[in-house]
Amino acid sequence: MEDLDRARVRSGAADEILRTLEMFGLHWDGRIEYQSERTEHYRAALEALTALGATFECSCSRRERDGEGGYPGTCRAGPRRSGPTATRFRVEDVVVSVEDRLQGRCDFRLRERGDVIIRRRDGAFAYQLAVVVDDALQGVTDVVRGADLLDSTPWQIALQQAMKLPTPSYAHLPLVTEPSGGKLAKSKRSVPLDPASAGRQLYRGLRLLQQDPPAALESEPAAVLLEWACANWGPHRLWQVREVAAAGYGTTIRVGFAPPM
Repeated sequence: MEDLDRARVRSGAADEILRTLEMFGLHWDGRIEYQSERTEHYRAALEALTALGATFECSCSRRERDGEGGYPGTCRAGPRRSGPTATRFRVEDVVVSVEDRLQGRCDFRLRERGDVIIRRRDGAFAYQLAVVVDDALQGVTDVVRGADLLDSTPWQIALQQAMKLPTPSYAHLPLVTEPSGGKLAKSKRSVPLDPASAGRQLYRGLRLLQQDPPAALESEPAAVLLEWACANWGPHRLWQVREVAAAGYGTTIRVGFAPPM
């Protein structure tokens, strides 16, 4: 459970997520892990990277660091001003290749992407470091997630390599979007899932992902939809598909736009 940004954690949200997953027939093995309980692991990883000379402190503001083309390395030789600093991972001028199971081979030149923040100036550990440590601690072998996180993968692989951690296999599913192109989950048009109609919503999700479940399954419970999906999942139908328009807006898909080089 990603709860490192305590200011944004809403009371009861974690339990709500878990109950929704259960209503959709989705379950987990073992104890649920919370990032807020793993800060010592993240701190140890940060110290190890610092000992390797792979980090530096950065005093840049958000405006200064979020320009086009990635972070330009302003503070690589030391912070430019006094006050709180963030910690960045110092990337090399190399190409990281990702052999994605759905998107194919994607090449990223790290220096063009810039030195990624791994500890924020408020002291909170950043997503890029935390998720790499989490995957290693839990022995994760396969990461399946949205295509909006494909651009984060080269940073994560570089961190894994620096800390001599295993690299999982990656598969990036298409992102569901609204007409403007923004993520539906971040849109004012998005609505919560309704566990009372879990089967019907799974059916629509499978159709959105080009899996073509039989029409007769639309009225079936979630367990039946999941059983059909496991037996008939066709990843070839999502080959190099990065985006699919939300069902209410048509069936347009965007495929194969090039990642940053």
